[in-house]
This record gives sequence, structure tokens and C-alpha cells, in this order.
Amino acid sequence: MRSSGDLPDAPVAAIDAISVAPMRPLPDVALDLIPRPGAPVPREAALTLLRRQLGRIQSRVQEAFEAHALSGLTAARMLGELTDGLIFAIHAYTLAQVGQAQRGAAQREIGGDEAEASPFGAPEPPFVLAATGGYGRGVLGPYSDIDLLFLSDAPLGPRGRRAVEFMLYLLWDLGLKVGHATRTIHECLEDARADATIQTALLDSRFLAGDAAVFDRFELAFAEARQDWGVGQFLSAKRAERTARHHRYGDSPYLVEPHIKEGRGGLRDVQTMYWLARYAFGVKRMPELVGPGSPGGGLLTAREARAFKRAWDFLWTVRFHLHYVTGRAEERLTFDLQPVVGARMGYTRHGKQDGVERFMKHLFLTVRDVVRLSRLLEPAIERATLGLPAVNRAPDPGLASEGVAVADGKLLIMPDHDASADPAVMLRLLRAARDRAIELHPLAYRALIRNAPAAQRLRGDPAASTLFLDLLTGRDSARWVRVLNEVGFLSRYIPDWARIVGLMQFDTYHVFTVEEHTIEAVAVLNQLEAGLLDEAAPVASELVGQVHSRRALYVSVLLHDIAKGRGGDHSEIGAGLALEICPKLGLSPEETETVSWLVLNHLLVSQTAFKRDIDDPKTILDIAEVVQSPERLRLLLVLTVADMRAVGPKVWNGWKATLLRELYWRVAEVLAGGLSVPERDVRVARAKQAAAAMLQEQPKEAVEHFLGLGYPGYWLSFDPESHARHAGMIREAEAEGMPLAIATRVLEARAVTEVTVYCSDHPGLFSHIAGALAVGGATIVDARIHTMTNGMALDTFWVQDAQGGALDAPHRLARLSVLIEQALSGRLNLVREIGKVRREPARLRAVQVPGRVVIDNFASNTHTVIELNGRDRPGLLHDVTAAISAQGVQIASAHITTYGVRAVDVFYVKDVFGLKIENERKLATLRAALLAALTLPGGEEAAGG
Repeated sequence: MRSSGDLPDAPVAAIDAISVAPMRPLPDVALDLIPRPGAPVPREAALTLLRRQLGRIQSRVQEAFEAHALSGLTAARMLGELTDGLIFAIHAYTLAQVGQAQRGAAQREIGGDEAEASPFGAPEPPFVLAATGGYGRGVLGPYSDIDLLFLSDAPLGPRGRRAVEFMLYLLWDLGLKVGHATRTIHECLEDARADATIQTALLDSRFLAGDAAVFDRFELAFAEARQDWGVGQFLSAKRAERTARHHRYGDSPYLVEPHIKEGRGGLRDVQTMYWLARYAFGVKRMPELVGPGSPGGGLLTAREARAFKRAWDFLWTVRFHLHYVTGRAEERLTFDLQPVVGARMGYTRHGKQDGVERFMKHLFLTVRDVVRLSRLLEPAIERATLGLPAVNRAPDPGLASEGVAVADGKLLIMPDHDASADPAVMLRLLRAARDRAIELHPLAYRALIRNAPAAQRLRGDPAASTLFLDLLTGRDSARWVRVLNEVGFLSRYIPDWARIVGLMQFDTYHVFTVEEHTIEAVAVLNQLEAGLLDEAAPVASELVGQVHSRRALYVSVLLHDIAKGRGGDHSEIGAGLALEICPKLGLSPEETETVSWLVLNHLLVSQTAFKRDIDDPKTILDIAEVVQSPERLRLLLVLTVADMRAVGPKVWNGWKATLLRELYWRVAEVLAGGLSVPERDVRVARAKQAAAAMLQEQPKEAVEHFLGLGYPGYWLSFDPESHARHAGMIREAEAEGMPLAIATRVLEARAVTEVTVYCSDHPGLFSHIAGALAVGGATIVDARIHTMTNGMALDTFWVQDAQGGALDAPHRLARLSVLIEQALSGRLNLVREIGKVRREPARLRAVQVPGRVVIDNFASNTHTVIELNGRDRPGLLHDVTAAISAQGVQIASAHITTYGVRAVDVFYVKDVFGLKIENERKLATLRAALLAALTLPGGEEAAGG
């Protein structure tokens, strides 16, 4: 399934069991429970003995596993075998106890010697104790349920029911989680007839104790019933069950916090293949499907059977570690558990890659193998058991000539066409499916997976390049790129792609692995072209139809993160890789240069929009100088939108869309030779004229008064409508003699709420307002701070709720106003109240975010720009802005961005004289104060820059 280069080196104990030294056998607890026939020990004494034995079993397995003497699968089998011994003892003890109780009751009813001579009760049907579920397969996790079936030919009598009840209560008192059912053979078959879940449980059934003849009769009857029911109904039910499960736990196998048991590519998917093979052929191990003499005629190769075993073992190893680390049946591998489990499995830093990233890459390659193996085996079982119609030549002569055939109305490679000799047929097959809107047959996936290694012979082949680019740039291209990735074609065709497969970034910002994020970005590009994002991203939706370098755009999306995981700047390294890859894909020199430039600069627009003041003329001129052409600006904006929306569902919002849109139009106007950045005085005069026009119904004296309040920076920061609102707010505050005025406004189109505060200016004002907003559950995404000529401050904050939307509930807006008033009047203890705000989930605390401070005196002609990187937390802005104010520094604007748990806050500041801060000693003191404010309690390391 893999080439040697696909899989990172892994600790041997994580994959294969090491031979275990002979262990001293555990004592036979049954001898202690029933020291002599007919004389079982009292129940409480039995519980003590059983608890001690259960503790021995659990510690024996845990010690061996954590010493790397057992792999996960071997440990699961060992735990299952040792649990068998415990269950045998409990079963024997139960029969002895119940038999004694029944005999005593009979003596009391009949009395004396006559009772002794009387026969013991009426005959009851014999019953058997069987294991089902995972326990039936002989494998148990440390905290797995124990599933039991009490089986009989006829309904149980009083003694049988008493035995079942006694045994279950004993198991529950031991603290075991027990799933159980009591059925006759007839009831089993009737219940299973219409319920695939029961069929599945019975498939795994295994005899434990009791009358073996009963179990033999059940197995025979169940095998005959399966023949009558047929494989088709079971296959359909398991497919539906799997689809629902994937939808619940994540349709992608590449989620960065995967569910090891139920997620796509997890243990349950491996079990599903086992169930299908068991149901159809009665096999108990995948190697039984290898070879021409095996059921189905050899559905698996020996290599594929080994891949099943390797995946099964690795996933069980991860699961055992998860259970032992958490002390419960935890199946989700969350961020806080990933470094712990990875370290326990022996993954350490190797080159540029952290141990946790190496571990997760191995995990994602494993689940990818499970997905592939499922696509290989399932259609083969279906075809071998259901005898579906034979493969037919395609009715279209063009398809037939390309090696494509039809079966069941779906496309696949012709059986007599050697795909390994003609690997381009794999691309032709996908193109035919797209052009004719026909589904791929499951057997097509089987052929694609098995022939994917031959794709390496297509590198640099002009015809193959044409086919590949046609698929990449055609209709619904993300679907076909995903197919090529899942079957392994893409890693063979573009070797550098293999390095990002299964690669995750250990942060909470990205939802997918790198290659899955890339395919999602291609899907966003498809949506933009199809007009599906007209409302969410109107500018990008319009521009995507205007780009001339369409092939370059698609290839740049495919390659924009191709260099991640190599250390250094992935944009720079990726630009170099693009120069090598693009010619092999058939791109012209001009297209190649465009792709390389886009990869190099694919973060330029987002970083500028979210971290810089786009009202600053230098910001616009700087980006225009880099972009230089309207075509590149269009390409860059579309690439940015595709990249951002593909990160995760919570990353994109109306506010970010607004910033990108405004940045685009301002840069586009400069590139078009417009006057969007004229001299500052001219722009200020124009802004005042526009504001006066909005206020023409007001008295001339009031208008003149307002126009004299703002410094140039204020007039350049808002549109005329905002100036008019501010004028009304100030006029009302002055008329009423109000020391504080607060206005809120919901901007639905931007997904933000605007909070404007007008009050007397004083040091720490921003910090107090930021703290109050944090207490009110508001997240600041942008801010403008202005001191007016009358000594008053007019500060505007744009805030969102925790879900990235506007705060629009009237009671929440009212509470924000009250909190701001209380904070500014000193009646609100901000430090205490911020401490009460809900902290981040524990699972996220493992993600390290070192504090970093970058001070830049070149990004703006008029301000010093401070960029802070650190772990986000309630009240972070309060802390850092308090530190800025304490240094006697004035904040002009703030730009707040959050990437998962990482906060990136940018402040445009000046000193008390309204100048840039250029004194090195002052800058060093400021940097130290900000690093201290960034450092979380408990001490994350911080670094200056």
C-alpha cells in the first residue's frame, strides 16, 4: 500500500509486538471461589477475590504494554484472554451459588429427609454464555464494554433467570461495563432478521461457557439464516451505518482531532471490512482472503492483508494509550493528548519535524490506508457474492478506445486493459466520468489504488499533463483531485505532494491536514466560479471570472502550501518548488513565473488586511509596489479567499470579507493610476467637505465646531456617514453635559457590532474599555482611537461574539454599555471579573504559543507599528494595552486577529509628543513590558523580535 518513502520511521513497538518473556501465570481464582464442590465462598468474599484478580489482570496488561512488550492488538487479545478466565470463574461461581440457593429453598419447602431425597427442581433448558461485540472477537480495550449473550434453546426457567441476574450483578459490582442480552436461538434469528446491528453482534459471538451443543446449534442456524437473508441487505445496512457515522464524527479522515474508533479510517471501518468478509465467506482473518484458492478467488494480495494487520495494530496501540492516559474509554485524540500519546509511542523530533507532528502524520497515513483498503475490498466482496452483471464495453466508441468500460451503469477501466502499462488511462477514466456525469464504479477505485504506483511514469509526459490540468481546472475539480489523492495517484505524480500528505500543523487554527486543506481550497475556487459564494465573497466571485491566467490560478492553489513541514518560510521554499513542478505539469514559462509569484505572496493580502492600517497611505502604496499589475492583484485576492475559507468553518466572516474588499479596491485604484492616495491635506479637506454636506441641515456654527474637533487622522479613518453619526453623538453629549456617551450599532453585512465611546481622554482608556468588553463576552476585531482637539476621546471598537458573529441581542448591547461605564468610573474590578470569564478548554492548552513582539518603524510614515503574537485569553487586550499606556505611549489604532488560540494584535502608536518612537532604550523597555503582559500564568516563554 505504501512506498518506503510514504511512512515516517516509527518505533518498532508501535507496530509489531516484541516477544514477551514468559510471565508467571495468574492464580486460578475459580479455585478460591469454590474451594470444594458444593461449597462456594460467601458473595462478599467472592467480590474481594474477584476484584483482586481483576486488578491483577489490568495491571499485568498495562505493565507489559507500557514497557513496549506488547503492541496494541496483542495487548487487546491478551486482555480478552485474561478476561475470559475471569468470566469462566464468575460463571462457575454463579452456577454453584444459584444451585445451592435453589437446593436450600427446596429443602425448606419439602422439609427434612424427604426433601433430601426429592429430585432438585424441574428440568430446565440448558443455556450457554457467549461473548459478542469486541469481546466476541477476542479483543478488549482497557475500558471497553464486555458484551455477553445468554443463549438457550427455549426460554430460561427460574434457575436460569436467577443465574443471569446473579452473574450480571456480580459483574456490575466489580465496576465492569456490561452489555447483555438473554435470547433463545429462535429469538436471536427473529431479532436479527430485520436488524443489521444484531446480525453484526451475532457475527462476533464466541462460546465461553455452558452447554457447547446449544452454541453449535445456534451457529448452524445462524449460518443458514445468513444464506437466506443474503449479503446484499447486510452490505446496504453497513454502508448506511458507516455513512451516518462518518457524518457524525467527520466525513474527512484528515481532521486534526480525529476520533480513533468511529471516525473515517478508524477502527470501526476496519471492523466493517472484517464483518463483511465474515458474513459473506465465514472467514475470521484477512489473510484467509489471499490466494486464488481463497473465498472469492483471492480478493486481497498478501501485501494488502499485511496492510490491514498493520493498520489494525497501530490503531489499537493508539487506543490503548488513549485509555491509559485518560483513565477512561476516550476515543478522540485531542490536541492535549496528541503530544502525550506520541511521546509514549516513542516519536521524537526528527529534523525539522516535531515528535507530535511525526506521530500524527503516521496516524493520518494509517487512516488513509484504511480508506484505500476499504475501497479495495468492499466492491470485491460485493461482486464475488452478489454476482453483479458482467463488465460491458462502453457504448461510446471513444470511451472504449480509451480503455474505459461500463458496469452497472458506472465507469471503470476495462478488465483486459493493463493500467500499469498505460497509467494515463486512470486520468482518462476520471475525465470521462466528469464529462459524461457518470459515477465511478467501486471496482474503478480498486483499479486506481492498485495501479497508482505507475503514475510516477507519467511525470513530464505532455499528454498526461494535458489530462491532469484538464481535471484540475475543469468542472468540480476538487472532487477529482480528492480521488487522485485518496487512491495515491497524486503522491506518485507530484513527489513533493507526498510530503504534505497527512501533515498537520499543531495548532487550533487549521481544521485539516495540509493536503486536505489544499483540496478544500480548490473546492472553494470551484464554488467561486459556480457563483455559489456571491453573498459571502462578492468581490472574489466577480473577479474570478475576469482572471486571464486561470490555469496558473488553479495550480497556485494546488501548490500554495506544498513546502509546509520543511522548516523556514514555506512561501519562499514553495515558490522555488513551483519553478520546478510547473514545467513538468505543462505550464508555459509565463504561467510558471506567475504561479511561483503567487505562492511566494499568497499571504500578502491577508496579512496586510488584518495586521495593517489600510487607511494609512503607505500600506496601500507598499502592497501596490509588490503587486504591480491588476491581473496579479485579482489572482492574489481570489487565492486569498480560497485559502482562508478552506482553513475551517469559523475562520471566514463578514468583517474579514470587508477588510479584504476595501484593501482590494484601494490598491486597484492605485494600480489604475487613480488618486486614491493624494496628499494628506487634500484628502482631509475632501473628508471635511463630505462631512459638511451630510450635516447641511444643522446650524452652521455647530458644523464648524465639529469640523474643528478632529485631527487629520480622524478625518481619514471614517466615511462621511460615520462622521455625521459622530457629530450627532458629540452634539447631544455636549448639550446634556454628559461626561460619557456610548453608542452601539449592529453591522450585519460585516458581521460585527460597532461600539463608539465618547469621553474625557486619559491614559489607560483603551485598556479599561477593552477589559469591559472582554467581561461582556465581546471579542475586539478592530479599533480606532482618536483624541479630539477639545481633549475628549472618540474611540470606536468593532466587536464580535465567540462564534465570530455580531452581538445583536439588545440585552447584551445594554450590558456592554453598563460594563464600559462601570469600568471607566472605577466601579468594576476588571482583573477580578476577567478572571471569571470562561477559560479555553483543557484540550487546547497543549498547543504552545510563545509570546513575540515585533516593533516596526518602516511600515508607516507616521506611526510606530507594534505586532504582538501570543496565546489568546480573556482580557489579553486589557493587559497589553495597559502595558502600552504605562509606558507613556499613545495608541492610534488597533487591528486584532485570532488564529485558533494564537492572537495577533497590531497597534499603531506614537509617543506623548505625537511622533514615532525611535529611541532604542525606550523601545527595549516597551518590548520587555509587552512580553511580560503576553506571558501566561505558569510561564510560556516569550521572544522579542
